[in-house]
Amino acid sequence: MFKGLGQIGDMAGMMKKAQEMQQKMADLQEEMHNIMVEGESGAGLVKATCTAKGELKGLDIDPSIFNSDDKEVVEDLILAAIKDAQSKASDRAQEEMSKLTEGMGLPKDMKLPF
Repeated sequence: MFKGLGQIGDMAGMMKKAQEMQQKMADLQEEMHNIMVEGESGAGLVKATCTAKGELKGLDIDPSIFNSDDKEVVEDLILAAIKDAQSKASDRAQEEMSKLTEGMGLPKDMKLPF
């Protein structure tokens, strides 16, 4: 189709690939809201669930830890579970992005803004 146009034909192909990449990135951004990860602390006594975007969606606390003397411990466990879930969300988001960039022929470790 662009034979004989030289660099103009190459530019059109590059633009098409860039548009495809942009659409795939937009789709992945939407999908990140549906991918759930779970973090935990205290050997599973506190569990936090969040999206791959890092949005906290749920918190599950084992009733056995409710003791007024252990208030600070419970608070620490909750924070640790949330941080674990957010860390896993970040890892998952990067994993999904790596799949996308590899599929587009870009380097596996290329970091794109998310």
